[in-house]
Amino acid sequence: MSTQPDHGHELIPRPEHTPDALRAALAVVDPGRLDEMQAQKDEAFAKAVEWQSLSPVRSWVLVWARDIEIARRPDLAVRYARAQSRLEHEDPATAREALRELSSVLDEAMNAVRE
Repeated sequence: MSTQPDHGHELIPRPEHTPDALRAALAVVDPGRLDEMQAQKDEAFAKAVEWQSLSPVRSWVLVWARDIEIARRPDLAVRYARAQSRLEHEDPATAREALRELSSVLDEAMNAVRE
């Protein structure tokens, strides 16, 4: 597990960017997504072989590190869930604000895992 700045309460430390560490972290913060993670991992590794490139594997790692960052930090998880729930709001301004907030949460999480 790596060190990171304090974001308030965190459910678990930020995991290393390895498949095993990410899987172990997901098993704690969002175990219902383990099958999804495995399916996407299998797809990324198959593409890596087909394309003769590690790019799909790197992308898989970053996407799951980002999603785990959101799940392990209640502050981000609440913002993410609230924004998602308002994406299809009948008021267009509310929906646009939800999209901006969702983008902000995703950016914050991605920046954190790239530190």
